[in-house]
Amino acid sequence: MKRLLLLSNSTNHGSGYLDHAIGAIREVLGRVRRLLFVPFALEDCEGYTAKVRERLAAEDIEVEGLVDRSDCRAVVEAAEAIFVGGGNTFRLLYRLQTNDVLDKIRDRASHGMPYLGASAGTNMACPTICTTNDMPIVESLGFTALGLVPFQINPHYLDPDPDSVHMGESRETRIREYLEENATPVAGLREGGWLRVEDDSARVGGPQPVRLFRRGCEPVEIAPGLDLAEAMSR
Repeated sequence: MKRLLLLSNSTNHGSGYLDHAIGAIREVLGRVRRLLFVPFALEDCEGYTAKVRERLAAEDIEVEGLVDRSDCRAVVEAAEAIFVGGGNTFRLLYRLQTNDVLDKIRDRASHGMPYLGASAGTNMACPTICTTNDMPIVESLGFTALGLVPFQINPHYLDPDPDSVHMGESRETRIREYLEENATPVAGLREGGWLRVEDDSARVGGPQPVRLFRRGCEPVEIAPGLDLAEAMSR
């Protein structure tokens, strides 16, 4: 049974780190009291892990940081739960690839280990990282990610601003371009929102709906509390 919590962002404007989603985090983790944090999306892995450790200590959860070392696979195998943090998605994927832990994380999360993702960590749960907003600051060894959900996610999704004078492409335009070349649906996950995945369901959480994009269809809004997976099957 999959138990995933996929956050658009880890910090909401005006609130502290993870505060907006801490209730959902508690629900997904259940009785877990030791969590493995993957800080690979940022350069300062030690500082990033310390930030997560300090925040989750208030929830009586002990945090261990994954580091570049030869026994990464064994560390993942022993984890009770895993949290993959945000940052640059290309750097995150590259370091997961070079530490040879992608398949190990996929296997553990597919068989019930709780998986938390935020931003880049949410991208990593998708079939590929092709709907990230990030620049390719490193060249990853392909785009294939964990494939824990059968659809793509665009975290930090922004609606087009009708009053903007910016002439560049909107997020919606970029996603439509993706669908010109790919058939996999895309969930536009707005700030403050998340998806709670249990097996084949993916319920929308947070205050805002998810914008669902499918090839050949106009986008639709999936309200909080509804099952995104069910909407995609219609």
